[in-house]
Amino acid sequence: MIPIETLSVFIAASVALALAPGPDNIFVLTQSALHGRIAGLFVTVGLCTGLIVHTAAVALGVAAIFATSALAFTILKTIGAAYLLYLAWQAFRAGTAALSNNQGPALSHRQLYGLGIVMNITNPKVAIFFLAFLPQFADPAHGALPLQIFIFGGLFILATLLVFGGVAWFSGFIGEWLKGSARAQRNLNWLAGTVFIGLAVHLLAQER
Repeated sequence: MIPIETLSVFIAASVALALAPGPDNIFVLTQSALHGRIAGLFVTVGLCTGLIVHTAAVALGVAAIFATSALAFTILKTIGAAYLLYLAWQAFRAGTAALSNNQGPALSHRQLYGLGIVMNITNPKVAIFFLAFLPQFADPAHGALPLQIFIFGGLFILATLLVFGGVAWFSGFIGEWLKGSARAQRNLNWLAGTVFIGLAVHLLAQER
């Protein structure tokens, strides 16, 4: 059984990491401000779903491939960056189309959820981070290592869900206030597109 002291330290570290400004929580913030709190929560759940994949990969040893194979790392981050650039193009188009046609959000809740998953699982840095972070807290003396990895992964996901969910909820209030202005709506769409491009560049610049 994992000692309570180890679990406490791990949870504290997980919350601190989730609170640290980064591409994921900034993305949740902008999407919540643009499309509302619920949309931000769907993105958050999508990101956390992606973390389940990374947790399983670490537990099963698959993540080690991305830590040792430059080709696998490059292919995965290129796919992720291409998808982000496509979303940026859509956001820039919505900057005028959504206003003139009084359309709703460019992405449905299902699409936002899927976007969160794709963003997370196509970021090889997350896989490598999990590969480096989770095993530090696992100890063979406390039981089967794969089971411990799944437990730590689940706790990390819970911490991320709570922190990112809070970001989504409170930034949604800002979005509701800004949406009263057509100019603000246009600026939010352009901000979202810029964030997508920034995330793509950040992803492409990553090295193993």
